[in-house]
Formats: sequence, structure tokens, C-alpha cells
Amino acid sequence: MKTLDISQKLRKEMQDVLKADRFDHTLGVAYTAANMAAVHDVDIQKALIAGFLHDCAKNVNHEEQIKICKKYGVEVSDIERRNPSLIHAKAGMCLAENKYEIDDPEILGAIRWHTTGRPGMTDLEKVVFIADFIEPNRKPLEHMDIIRKEAYRDLDSCMLHILRDTLNYLRNIDKECDPMTQNTYEYYLANTQKSEDK
Repeated sequence: MKTLDISQKLRKEMQDVLKADRFDHTLGVAYTAANMAAVHDVDIQKALIAGFLHDCAKNVNHEEQIKICKKYGVEVSDIERRNPSLIHAKAGMCLAENKYEIDDPEILGAIRWHTTGRPGMTDLEKVVFIADFIEPNRKPLEHMDIIRKEAYRDLDSCMLHILRDTLNYLRNIDKECDPMTQNTYEYYLANTQKSEDK
């Protein structure tokens, strides 16, 4: 099956399994990711597919998400057990591979890391992570106008900005943060400083 056919098929499948507002968000992420991919010389069809599938496990209940990860041998951390919003990325990667038959490691990585990020992300992973944050249906958070412009100019600067704002937000509402988000922030902070020193 051609990649374009796959993305159209996945769009329909996501419409069937996701709640209406989650499907609207999914469309926003897929098309924002495709636009960013065109600008940053990333494979547009991969960005579309990863965008359509990034939240494919979001409407699955928390216990079922844990079972999905266990079934496919993906480790679940204590913090993920305590925070339902964190584990859907891992469960989504499992479903993308085993239910929706995606075998491309780049696409699976983009789904896996779209919530916390990770040090040394691929450009596709960055595109999906950022698209998830900036898509048009998102409520306008602080600095959103600046971040949306950065998304099309400099992926690493944009990553740093989103991660910094996310960490500040989680601290302000006293919500537990996945250590990977902090690690990713420190990685892009160091990288950005290196670039500025050159």
C-alpha cells in the first residue's frame, strides 16, 4: 500500500476510535507536522502518519494502556503508573506497530517520544513533538505566538522553549514531571549554548 493511502486509511481509523475533540487535535497535529516537515526537509508522509497515530492510545483507559505495554514488553515506570497522561505515548507506539502495522522505526520513535521528548531526537521526532504543542486547536498558552514562529525557523530552539515552558508550568501547578522531560530540556539547553558559543 502506498504511503498516501496508508495516511488516508489511518485518518479514517482514528476518526472511528477517538473522541471528537481528540480527533480534531489529531488532525491538527498531523497537518501541522506535515507543514513543518516540508519546511525542515523531513519526510512529509512519515510526519502525517506519526501525527495521525501519536494519540491512538489516548482514549484507551489507563489500566489497558499498562496492559498493552506489558503485552509487548515495553517497560512502564512508576511515574507513568501514577500519571495516565504519560503512558499513552508508549502504548500508542505498541498499537501503531502491532495494530496499525507500522514498521518504520522513525515513525514509531516519533509516537513514542511525543510527550516527554528525549535527548538527541531525530528531526521527525522533534516535528511531531512540536506539532503536538502548537497545532491550531491548542488553547493559546504563554509564548505560543513566538513558539509557533520558532517551529518553522529552528527546531532545537523551539524544543528548548517548549520544554522550558512545560517544566515551569508543571512546577507552578505542583504536578509530577517525568525525569525524561528534564533530561531533554538540559540536553537542548546545552546544545543551544554550544551553538551560540561557535
